[in-house]
Amino acid sequence: MVSRRQRWQNRSGKTSTGCLFTLLVLVVVAYYGVGIGSAYLRYWRMQDAMRTQARLAPTLDDPVIRRRLVTRAEELDLPAEATRFVIRRRERPREIVITTRWQEAIDLPFYTWVITFRPEARALL
Repeated sequence: MVSRRQRWQNRSGKTSTGCLFTLLVLVVVAYYGVGIGSAYLRYWRMQDAMRTQARLAPTLDDPVIRRRLVTRAEELDLPAEATRFVIRRRERPREIVITTRWQEAIDLPFYTWVITFRPEARALL
């Protein structure tokens, strides 16, 4: 019969291949997840700013809304194409619609993933 101490001494400094593989997969997922996660975080923040400006639209002019959104897009370090906001005020129903569009490229091994973001904000006037 092998005691616990003997088993521990036989395995000291060794690890199983499965454990190393799992750690490698976790590190790779975390590394690329940060890039993808930060792109989506910027998208959600921009969409939140657009919704805020849409709610304030009854008291603001379109140039003021556009200037605030462009400033926010620059703060979030979005591509220049993200600053091309389309602001439409509709009569029926009385609402404002704010949209923009941009693409971000995320480099993966042997592949570049391009994500197209299309945030939109609507609010009744």
